[in-house]
Amino acid sequence: QQYGPLGTPVKIAVGLPLEPMTGDQAAVRANVDAVRKWMKGTHTWVAEDQNHQVEVSDVKVTSQAAGALFDYLLDDSGRFIPERKGHLKKEIGVISVGFNTVELMTVRDKAPVQKFTGGTTSGVRRLLDIVNTQQLYSLGELDAQLRAGQLDVSEALPVWAREVTGFIEQQWGKAWRRFVIVLVVGGGAILLKDTLLQRFAGKALVLNDPVLSIARGLYKLNLLQKGA
Repeated sequence: QQYGPLGTPVKIAVGLPLEPMTGDQAAVRANVDAVRKWMKGTHTWVAEDQNHQVEVSDVKVTSQAAGALFDYLLDDSGRFIPERKGHLKKEIGVISVGFNTVELMTVRDKAPVQKFTGGTTSGVRRLLDIVNTQQLYSLGELDAQLRAGQLDVSEALPVWAREVTGFIEQQWGKAWRRFVIVLVVGGGAILLKDTLLQRFAGKALVLNDPVLSIARGLYKLNLLQKGA
């Protein structure tokens, strides 16, 4: 209703987490092919008693870290921000703090640096587990309270923050000092903003609206490639 029907085939960019995008190259190709097979073609659905249809003509599959990277490098028109374009050739660290996982990736010349890539199940869900030591609430209830700003995390937040920064220290050590910048995205970035900005001594940048940063960056990447 807001945008009207999608009358022409659409192209989609998909950002996958680290696990299906790393490791054995044959397995990675199989994962990418499976996503493309699932998403390409005609999709139909019903919303508010109305039938809708869209045809997906092409699916580009990349990592979620690429979404964060291009959200930083490109403007809303899909053009390189002049003062940031040169960073593409340098090492850029990406920290994605999601609900289930914390993922780290370092990108140099658009390719991941494997030794600085890793993930752990210490996402925002872990913070809720710390809050819920007496098992008084369901995960869904705590998540709703957190999103509404009604959950007291004052005691649990420092504990969780130490776990996250400990994982980062284990993966990156002091090597982050050679990165040109460290990009922080994901819903957990809002909660850990102060901790990570202090931890990286001026090198960290929490991207604008970090919850949507990866999706926004993939959209910008599509615009860039469309205009190439």
